[in-house]
Amino acid sequence: LIEGFTLFNHAQIMAVTLFDSFHTQLELQHFGFEDTVTFEQALVLALLLGGCGLLPELQDETAGWSANRLYSAAKEAMGEGSYEKAVKYFEILEARYPYGRYAQQAQIEIAYAYYKASEPANALAACDRFIKLHPNHPNVDYVYYLKGLVNFNEDLGLFAGLSNQDLSERDPKGAREAFESFRELVTRFPESRYADDSRKRMQYLVNSLAAHEVHVARYYYRRGAYVAAVNRAKTAVTTFPQAPANEEALFLMVKSYDALGMTAPRDDADRVLRKNF
Repeated sequence: LIEGFTLFNHAQIMAVTLFDSFHTQLELQHFGFEDTVTFEQALVLALLLGGCGLLPELQDETAGWSANRLYSAAKEAMGEGSYEKAVKYFEILEARYPYGRYAQQAQIEIAYAYYKASEPANALAACDRFIKLHPNHPNVDYVYYLKGLVNFNEDLGLFAGLSNQDLSERDPKGAREAFESFRELVTRFPESRYADDSRKRMQYLVNSLAAHEVHVARYYYRRGAYVAAVNRAKTAVTTFPQAPANEEALFLMVKSYDALGMTAPRDDADRVLRKNF
């Protein structure tokens, strides 16, 4: 089709050029010049101007499809792993039947299709759009859960797995956003079927976020930046009080205060460390 349109565009240009030539020659004849238009030129001009009828028309395979048929075709494409095709059908469905019973479900399915296609940015955008448009929808709890999964699995993606990099050593932005989505879900919908799994993921994320703070504190301590080490370790202890990583956080606080010659806060941190661990 692209080649056909290119050919058609070229034909249009040639036709206009010949038509201008034809018109100019007629004017020359009018003023008594001998220049004439050949039969071949006139024939080519006629063929080019009428040639658009020879090109095939674009066909929409979904023309006339009902909402049910579009939805079924999209779900079938999803089942086959053809996520791009599924998104296309869902978008057509939403555009043609915006007030039907399938339209809102199509928006959810689009978000899930992008998630399965490993397109997190599009998946998150689709989730946010649905939550904004339908904050009280019966399935909005699932959309919060899906949004959390997108960020959660992005932190546990392919390249992180290949590099054997611990979650605590990576940018915690995705983990924090995943935590917020899961927290919103369990707060607003504590009886949701997705609430229990969300709580388990939140606990994992809390441990990982605390471990990240300790990882940074360790980095500062090894480089002699003891004040920065204390601040990051203290953040882990106060923000994530039940996290296992806090044992090392308190230990780093003890060592850093000792290096700074601050005996009173060192002894306080040591006392908390011995009491809890």
